[in-house]
Parts: sequence; C-alpha cells; structure tokens
Amino acid sequence: MSATNVPLAITMGDANGVGPEILLRYFSDGGFPSSTVVYGDMAILESGADRLDLNIPFKSWRPTEAPDPQKLNVFDFGLLSVHDLQPGKLSKSTGAAAYQYIKSATEDALDKKISGIVTLPINKLATQMLFPTFRGHTDSIAVWCDTKDYAMMLATEEIAVSHVSAHVSLAEAIRILNTARIETVIDLTRTALSSFVSKPRIAVCGLNPHAGEQGLMGYEDEEIIKPVIDHCQNMGWQVSGPHPADTIFHRAIHADEYDGIICMYHDQGHAPMKLFAFQRGVNVTIGLPIVRTSVDHGTAFDIAWKGIAFTDSLAHALEYARKMVAGKQA
Repeated sequence: MSATNVPLAITMGDANGVGPEILLRYFSDGGFPSSTVVYGDMAILESGADRLDLNIPFKSWRPTEAPDPQKLNVFDFGLLSVHDLQPGKLSKSTGAAAYQYIKSATEDALDKKISGIVTLPINKLATQMLFPTFRGHTDSIAVWCDTKDYAMMLATEEIAVSHVSAHVSLAEAIRILNTARIETVIDLTRTALSSFVSKPRIAVCGLNPHAGEQGLMGYEDEEIIKPVIDHCQNMGWQVSGPHPADTIFHRAIHADEYDGIICMYHDQGHAPMKLFAFQRGVNVTIGLPIVRTSVDHGTAFDIAWKGIAFTDSLAHALEYARKMVAGKQA
C-alpha cells in the first residue's frame, strides 16, 4: 500500500462500554470512512451487532492488507467471547483486552502499518485490574512512543485547547507549574495547529482569577507565566497573555481572536470545552510521532448497548485524525 492508502485504525475500547456500540451504529448509518479498520474482538462486535439488530458485513483484516471498503474490517485479537459482553460491568478481561488493542495499534502506527489511531473509551479501573500502573491512553501511548514532551489538546473546528497539566490534583497542578512546561505546551500546540493554520494565534490563560490582577491574587501569573509569553513573542510567535480564563473562551470562539488556548490545569480547559462542544470535541495527544485522537467522553457504562449513545464525537475524532494525517504527509 502507498502512504496515502494506509488505513486509519479505531481501537474499540472496553467491550462493556459505549465504544464498540457507537462504532457499529456509526458504520451502519453509512458515515464510516473508507480505509478505516478496527482493532478489537470480532466476537464482541458480531454479538453486539445482533444485540442492536444491525446488519453489518464483517471482514477479518490484518495489517499490510487493503481493507474492504464495503465491510467493517476488524483486526481480531480473539481475546474475548460473547460471554464477555456484559454491558456496564467492570471486567478484568475486557479491561485487559482494551489495553492490548491500544498497545498493538500504537506499535503498528510507529511501524507505519496504519496512518494513525482513533481511540474509543476504556475504563481505567478495569484495565488496572491486570495492569496496575496503567494511567490512561495519553500517558501509556506516550511511553510506548518513547515521548517525554506531550500534552492533551481538546479541539473543535473553532478552537483548540491544550493543557499544561491534566490528570493530577489541583494542588499538584499548582505545585508543578513551571516555565519550561508552559513553553513546551505552547510550542506543541503551535506545531500541531501549523499543519492547517499558517500562523496560529495562541492565548495563554492565567492561573489565578483575573490572571492575578498584577499580583493581587497570586504571584504565578506575573512571575512564572508572563516571562514565558514574553520569550515566545521575542521568537516571533503569535502568543499573548496571561489572559483571565473566564473571558478568553468567549473572545476565541465568538470573536474569532485566537486559534488555540493554553490552560494551566484540567478543568480550566475541560469545563468550558465540554459545555461548548460536548458531542463535537476531539481529544488529541500532541507531541507524539504518530497521530492519535479520541472521542471526548468515557465508557458511559450506565447507557452502554442501549442504542442511545451519540456517535457525533467519533465522527469528529475520525475527521480530525484524517486532517492531522494529511498535514503530516504534506
């Protein structure tokens, strides 16, 4: 296969969550892009299609083969049986299988057997039953890619939001805040957006309310964040701030003043993005040598396999991944 024909892979996630359900329903609705394959378990997908009353043609696929555009191409790991499909149940077997899909897809992406990865939700507790050090997709994929400088970015057509820290406590996020990490995340965001924006305009949030108000509410904004922004501006980057986090999203989205926003901690970016575009948001890991996007929601055990979970996030995650692949190839 030529580089332009290398398929994009979806990892189906935890079998007992909404991941395999939404990919089956999205395929059945006819929106599934051609040259897309699934890393998962055929037994779960076939049983799930029956459960949802969907008539889906399947093909067992292997890397280096050309996928059949008329069928759902599945790299079948053979780790699970129909008896493992127990919607909403925390399971060691489904958690361990989900881990293997991700690890194998990452290795194949590094070997250029697939062009990138779109991940569907896993349950961390289920996966940690067999892999206790597992912290989630983002950190594990970065380790397998031997990448130290990476970040989480939430993206829509209107805006991209990157995080200096993500899955740590708020107290820890403040403690570890430093100039080197902030500049790294700015640079990673600028590089990622440069694939399809000629000169990305990046706004950097302050840490404290009102970006500290010149030191009245904390020293971090003036002493840690602002020097990084000054340095970036001296290098010719279009970076500004620190901005109050309570107004910058309105300016970026409704006034189109910025292409990217840098947030200092998890909820500073996640809360407004999930309010603005919960069904459209895409989780992107930036800084990797491979393309990795994800739906911006979890396993939703409470509604799994009931046919009511939305499929929009998968559609947008696939679209964003293809856009990033095209940018890398260009």
